[in-house]
Amino acid sequence: MRVDDFDFDLPPDRVALRPAEPRDSARLLVVTPRGLADHVVRDLPRLLKPGDVLVFNDTRVIPAQLFTLKGRAQIGVTLHRRLGPAEWLAFVRGARRLAPGDRLEFAPGLVGEVVEKRSGGEVRWRFLCEGSLDAALERVGQMPLPPYIARRRAADARDRADYQTVYAARDGSVAAPTAGLHFTERLLAELDAAGIQRETVTLHVGAGTFLPVKAERTEDHRMHAEWGEVRPEVAARLRQARAEGRRILAVGTTSLRLLEASGLAPFTGETDLFITPGYRFRAVDGLMTNFHLPRSTLFMLVAALMGLDRMKAAYAHAVAQGYRFLSYGDSSLLLPRG
Repeated sequence: MRVDDFDFDLPPDRVALRPAEPRDSARLLVVTPRGLADHVVRDLPRLLKPGDVLVFNDTRVIPAQLFTLKGRAQIGVTLHRRLGPAEWLAFVRGARRLAPGDRLEFAPGLVGEVVEKRSGGEVRWRFLCEGSLDAALERVGQMPLPPYIARRRAADARDRADYQTVYAARDGSVAAPTAGLHFTERLLAELDAAGIQRETVTLHVGAGTFLPVKAERTEDHRMHAEWGEVRPEVAARLRQARAEGRRILAVGTTSLRLLEASGLAPFTGETDLFITPGYRFRAVDGLMTNFHLPRSTLFMLVAALMGLDRMKAAYAHAVAQGYRFLSYGDSSLLLPRG
């Protein structure tokens, strides 16, 4: 398909710069073959069926952005793929000013050495620090807000909490699994009381999730790879739910891509699964997800699940009704079979 097929009008004022407070007060658009229904996220226990399984991504966002100067030029580093305890690949603003062997101080006790420059502003770094690199990042790194937020405001102390799910457990992401940002401890308790089963998988989200699709046709786009894990006991419970005819609903596109890559079998490794219309889903029965950018791989994914015309109609409704888009925005519940 042509990438242009996935374009739509998104007014700039529909992009959310801060999340709803409380988190579960965000709006929720339910999309089924029967039509559209406006709700809020806290309605979720009443919208789902007892026995449904929600699958969450328990990755934790690390403060993966670092800034320094080389001469008078600002260098901005967004870590996106760990290669070792002290080595990362990163997208770098100002990469053309760097050369292999350069050493830059990001903070007292934290120095980065350029190991290799790659295309597209990607740089391989080796970090030298006092203590662990993870501890140093927690001390001096900034939360890696999406580019469409970072262009309009800087990350601040609020983002340390706002850009993290309440159930985050495993360090490794440089972008939040944003569908999960809407959940509160209260809502999770209400889901438990309603008989909704909860399972967790891990997919460490990379900054590549924000890369634009530059190809003209979807088959020419190369998807970024991300590391994930479906533990054996989780896979067994999901297969049991499937055998019993219960619905498996992914919370977020990251959970969905990992479940589809695994086929509900134990899985540890990288996936670069790119889902576009025509894909045959084999693991999930629905998806909770935020509203995505035009022409993005994420909008292609929801179009594959629900149909392109239906999703364009849903997004047009969301724009007209004032829904808030993207990472800090509102949510949708997509149920292809109702």
